[in-house]
Amino acid sequence: MHHYEHFWLNPTFWVAVSFVIFVALLGRTMWKKLSAMLDARGAQIRSDLDEAARLRTEAEAMLRQAEADRKAALLEAEQTVAQAKVEAERVAAATAAEAEASAKRRERMAMDRIHAAEAGALAEVRNAAADIAAAAARSVIREKLDAKADAALIDKAVADLPRALRAA
Repeated sequence: MHHYEHFWLNPTFWVAVSFVIFVALLGRTMWKKLSAMLDARGAQIRSDLDEAARLRTEAEAMLRQAEADRKAALLEAEQTVAQAKVEAERVAAATAAEAEASAKRRERMAMDRIHAAEAGALAEVRNAAADIAAAAARSVIREKLDAKADAALIDKAVADLPRALRAA
């Protein structure tokens, strides 16, 4: 091996110096790139965390809104059921009243028919009785009344006429 009198004349020294300069320049450039990459990754993570926080806030707001909507829908359903019950009771009462009125009308019509049938039957009985009485009277008159008795009845009726007219 060759021994140099001064160390700066040694090629190994210059290789070592150039290696240190190369590593320093390359390390600085690499450090800047690595630092920029880590900063960008940190910014991306912060952005993702901010987005996650925003989405969580939105989700909580949507959950509160959905809960409020559910409560409102439940209240509206209860009110609708209550109104339907009231309406059903009203319709049932109206139907019962209408059915009762219809039954009373039918009863009244049946009673009217019965009275009409009774009146018709009574009229038929009276007509039949009158026809029988007239036939009986004709028969009795034919058998018992002669011209002399007929003249006596007419004289009596004429004599009672002034008294009957005064009474009227």
